[in-house]
Amino acid sequence: MVYTLATMRFFSFLVQINILWIGVDHMYFSSKIKEERQKHNMSQQQLGEKLNISRQSISKWERGESYPSIELLIKLSDIFDITLDELVKEDNSLKEKLIKDSQKLVYPRWKLFFDILLIIGFLIILAKIFIVLGNKLFDLNIVFLQDSLLFQIGPFFMTIIGAIGSESLAQKYK
Repeated sequence: MVYTLATMRFFSFLVQINILWIGVDHMYFSSKIKEERQKHNMSQQQLGEKLNISRQSISKWERGESYPSIELLIKLSDIFDITLDELVKEDNSLKEKLIKDSQKLVYPRWKLFFDILLIIGFLIILAKIFIVLGNKLFDLNIVFLQDSLLFQIGPFFMTIIGAIGSESLAQKYK
């Protein structure tokens, strides 16, 4: 396929626009943090000390190489007396990072819930097995909740729901 000079220039132009667009997106937070730090007459070292982090971390933020955690963003908004929205509103990459971080905070709670549900269901099933074996082998007459429909199928459903929930969360938040 042969491209004309005009076509090549057009593609080059599109690539440059894309680079500029990506750069603007990534650079909003970087320039905002530097602007606010300078407006408050702080060095990177002083800001790092207020946040209990290194000067190098501040430098990486200002160069667009990394982003702070949500806890540090909240501290930054307090230090600079600006809203979180003002700090992150134009930076889509930072917004995506915050959304991903917040999902990771929710994940352990739900994972723990489903794991506990699985374990409790499994323990009740084991207890039922021991009760049945004890009644058959040792002529024990344990009738603990044997007539209850909930006791009959509840542990099975608890185990299934716990296993499915735990596994689906593990797959979703890999």
